Amino acid sequence: MYRFFAVKTRQQLVLLAVFALATSSIFGRDVVSKVPTTRTIPLSSYENPVIQYSAHSRGNMQLIIGNNGTFGTEGTAKEDPFTGEQITSCVYPKYSDLVYLWVAALWVGAVVGRDTAVSCGNEDWYNTKEFWPTESWRGQYEHKGGFQYLTIDPSNAYYSDDAYSEQDIICMYDDTRTDVSIVGVDPFDNLPHRPLGIEVTQRSMAWSYDYADDFILFDYKVENIGTERLTDVYMGIWIDGDVWHVLNKDANHWTDDIVGFKHTWDVDEVCPYTDTINIAYHADNDGDPTSGAWDAMSVRPILGVKVVRTPSDSLSYSYNWWVWNFSDGSRDWGPRRAGTEEDPFRDFDYSLGSPRGDKNKYYILRHQEFDYDLLFTAVDHTQEGWLSPPEGADNYADGFDVRNLLSFGPFDIEPGEVLPITFAWVGGEDFHVGPTDFDDNWDPYQPTRYYNKLDFSSVVENARWASWIYDNPGVDTDGNGYRGKYRTCCTDTVMTDTGIVYQGCDTTFYEGDGVPDFRGASPPPPPEFWLHPSVGSIKVRFNGRLSEITGDHFTGDLDFEGYRVYIGRDERATSYSLVASYDREDFTKFVYNATYDAWEVFDTPFSLEQLQQLYGDPIGQPEFDPLAYTRVSPYQHPYSPDSLFFFVRQDFNQSEFGVTTPIRKIYPDQPYPSSLYPELAEEDELTEDGYLKYFEYEMEIDNLLPTIPYYVNITAFDFGSPEVGLGAMESSITIGAQTAYPLTAVDEVEEQNLKVYVYPNPYRADQNYDGDGFENRDGTEAASRMRRLHFANLPRVCKIYIYSLDGDLVRELDHNYPDGGPEAMHDTWNLITRNTQAAVSGLYYWVVESEHGTQMGKFVIIR
Repeated sequence: MYRFFAVKTRQQLVLLAVFALATSSIFGRDVVSKVPTTRTIPLSSYENPVIQYSAHSRGNMQLIIGNNGTFGTEGTAKEDPFTGEQITSCVYPKYSDLVYLWVAALWVGAVVGRDTAVSCGNEDWYNTKEFWPTESWRGQYEHKGGFQYLTIDPSNAYYSDDAYSEQDIICMYDDTRTDVSIVGVDPFDNLPHRPLGIEVTQRSMAWSYDYADDFILFDYKVENIGTERLTDVYMGIWIDGDVWHVLNKDANHWTDDIVGFKHTWDVDEVCPYTDTINIAYHADNDGDPTSGAWDAMSVRPILGVKVVRTPSDSLSYSYNWWVWNFSDGSRDWGPRRAGTEEDPFRDFDYSLGSPRGDKNKYYILRHQEFDYDLLFTAVDHTQEGWLSPPEGADNYADGFDVRNLLSFGPFDIEPGEVLPITFAWVGGEDFHVGPTDFDDNWDPYQPTRYYNKLDFSSVVENARWASWIYDNPGVDTDGNGYRGKYRTCCTDTVMTDTGIVYQGCDTTFYEGDGVPDFRGASPPPPPEFWLHPSVGSIKVRFNGRLSEITGDHFTGDLDFEGYRVYIGRDERATSYSLVASYDREDFTKFVYNATYDAWEVFDTPFSLEQLQQLYGDPIGQPEFDPLAYTRVSPYQHPYSPDSLFFFVRQDFNQSEFGVTTPIRKIYPDQPYPSSLYPELAEEDELTEDGYLKYFEYEMEIDNLLPTIPYYVNITAFDFGSPEVGLGAMESSITIGAQTAYPLTAVDEVEEQNLKVYVYPNPYRADQNYDGDGFENRDGTEAASRMRRLHFANLPRVCKIYIYSLDGDLVRELDHNYPDGGPEAMHDTWNLITRNTQAAVSGLYYWVVESEHGTQMGKFVIIR
């Protein structure tokens, strides 16, 4: 998989425009009126507003979104409305149970008349919530949980031409409520909330593509809905970025986190350069190794936030962090500059850390200060204009419970004006490299040695991709002829009579044209598929119409290459194994470039028929074999001796159904349909359930253990996008997976009225059921909740009653699969009673009641 996005042209060396953060010293006024503002704002009065939650889980990151300007859930778990899974704040990587966020929120501050006010979705005290769902939005989307959902995936129920990503989540909120029972009272100012009169439309976007699955883009439209101008407006993303594994929450593992700001990154290429990154990051201090080794509970990744769009290129930026302490102001601390005559020191009235109250929040939003990283807290920075290190600086430096704020401004917002803001929430894996790096290298007074052991490369690469997805480099989106900023690298020079001539020059676009794209190259959509289990095997049937006829969302090319069938024991991508694949017979052509002494790819793959037409007859080789030509022995074109090229298979060319691949066409003699739309096709071109027969496939996965559940998924992949430097892309292995037990299908169970049975029976607590796959398949469930007793041969709809030997009802289970499906014959009991207690050892009776009759049996539990 290529991990480099570039659009290249060859031309002479040019000067490069380098993006840099502005250092303007324009400050907004800092005046706080003790009288609430009198500006005319359409205040909201609807009763009992409710903060609702949705979740991103399309890519490699699971993130809970609130419809009040927050994301993260203050450490609690919320249900993903798409999957029903419980997600805690922000889990990264997906399904890892590694949590990287307590809560984050949008802050907006401005000067209105003589008032300085700040509206925030959340803050250090967790009781000031000043953004709430907009009333009109509430009425329109309350039935969908307060959110609008869109996707570019044509097989998804939320497909829309207005979507940008595979998972757009949209909500709207404003700061117009003043009821203290709803918005709270700032405990420092002890003043009621003073609305700015802003309404925010938020769209967050996620992708599952390999190059784009480690970030989520947030796009804001901020509108002034009042009647007065908002001046010197500053915005910020406030983050309480705690890091822990869910099973370590009670151990307070978020109290050893580190934060900082990564300004630049040195890129080591043929022509090295320094890239501007600007990521505010947070991570664990040492990755939490266990006994000097990494394990499933180690928190090795890093997360950060990067601003990718603001209303103006000339804005000022600030980055601040602080350690919050409710009870002791001397321990509430953050880096602070000593102050100068031009920039006097601001007294926060209580501490050197938390900005309490609107006036201090506004100050820290607009004060152009970049704090040094927390790891460097014990280093004396007084010569650079900072205050001396605090008492106990070495304790702070090795990790603490920290907040941080990335802010920017100023700008003005006229009444009715809407300003755009975009930032990326970015992750990077393997930030911590060696499990003993911290123990071996950490010194609070010389932190550079340990800092240099940390690996920022993954989060830097993902942050660059986030910027490129937002605004595609080299793409003239608005058609005005400007394609963005670029770098030129020349590998050779020749001295001539007129001076130096640069040769072998490549120009790489690293920024787009300034017009948002919010898109990148995409794989084909996965096929629709169905599982039909039987004892010891699962038949997979799928229809690939959309996979084979849908063009790339970015390039527009029809680049479908093939399918892959996977099976796994749990939902994690690492548990899946490839069991079958199909790909078209085609070949990639490599052309020799004498200038660079390199082989390059310029064209999409060629079919064998195309190559025979190009290089076979009438040239004299009707049986042209592309694989006969290699890098060592290339093809030399007879009519153009300087043209050299060779060919390789694109993927494995397993293209003969039922021969080179176990995947079979269900209707092998079916001709190509008269219409690609089922509603317009002929009746004999359609299956009984209305799908085009031509695109129907099936295969059998056998030799499976009947008593164990299997996850099955089918992906579609393409041949890549040579024009943007991307290799072949594949749809997600995990998204859309289905689960099945290789047991008798529910139709046969009901037709033959088969006997229900229970396994394992007896259930023995000392057995290795989790290792055998009966329970705790991902290895993260708490021991008290991991138990599973299985019921098989169930009808679609029934009730399961479990009784003690004395006839007491222990548990009642509703089994409800009216539409059938691959799991309709099976259910489980977690050995927890209706009184939420663990079932004890003993003999139990079970009763299954359904319209097909009543069945009874018994099982034994041995603990």
